[in-house]
Amino acid sequence: MNGIERVADHREWRSGFEERVLAGYRAAGCSEPLARALLDRALKGVDDWTVATDGTGWIAVGVAEKDGATVGTIHDLTAAAGREWAERWCAERGARRVEVRITGGGAGAFADYPVRGQNRMRAAAERPGLPAELTVRRLTEQEYPAWYAAEEAGYVADIVRAGALTPEQAREKSDADFARHLPQGYQTPGHAFYAMEAGGVVIGTGWVNHGFLPGVTFGFSLEVHEEHRGKGYGRAAMAVGEWAARQGGDEVMMFNVFGGNEVAMSLYDSAGFAVLDEFRSIEL
Repeated sequence: MNGIERVADHREWRSGFEERVLAGYRAAGCSEPLARALLDRALKGVDDWTVATDGTGWIAVGVAEKDGATVGTIHDLTAAAGREWAERWCAERGARRVEVRITGGGAGAFADYPVRGQNRMRAAAERPGLPAELTVRRLTEQEYPAWYAAEEAGYVADIVRAGALTPEQAREKSDADFARHLPQGYQTPGHAFYAMEAGGVVIGTGWVNHGFLPGVTFGFSLEVHEEHRGKGYGRAAMAVGEWAARQGGDEVMMFNVFGGNEVAMSLYDSAGFAVLDEFRSIEL
């Protein structure tokens, strides 16, 4: 590990890092405004990152308190022998877990880090039609409390299944995330809630946020109830998401899928939803 040194001037590293991240988003099909909006999110806290080099590549790392734990993040790694140095650097600063965000697919040096989640996207069809077997309506305000309770319970279960957090940490994260995204509950501007019915029975629900990013509707949830799964409704729910995106004036549908949900990932692969970012982590 000799020969890796921290650098005080980040300009050379940062220009290359930004271009590589933008290239990944462009390759996934993002428009230029969307690619740059995603880059801005990827650069959050960049001035606090530590950057090092071995003369052939770069390492960028940081440590922060997250979900009740000290977590290290490897923000960038192009130095061939840099992973051990980065993990040790994080551990020396109290990190018990190390995370990495991979843009545009390909795990590379982090293939043994378990997948915790993915952001996916696809351009919505210009005139998406609703599946013939489904009727879609707005969720009523009276239905919202029961929907909210079920949605939060499912979110906690997904976080735990992904393997990064304990049930207690997952509950705290869930409470914080729902409060941030739905500060006005059912009346939160830009958010829409749907019920999907087949044969007069509600078989699933949807929750979307229009204008989440330039031209993007984010699908926080497109959920088919467990007793109705395996009947082809999963792919139909994707069509509902595209329809909702166009209803909100957007061109792109984006959503997150948690690690451990291989069935959903396989569905999204076959439906053409590209991986924008993949989030992996490992316990130290």
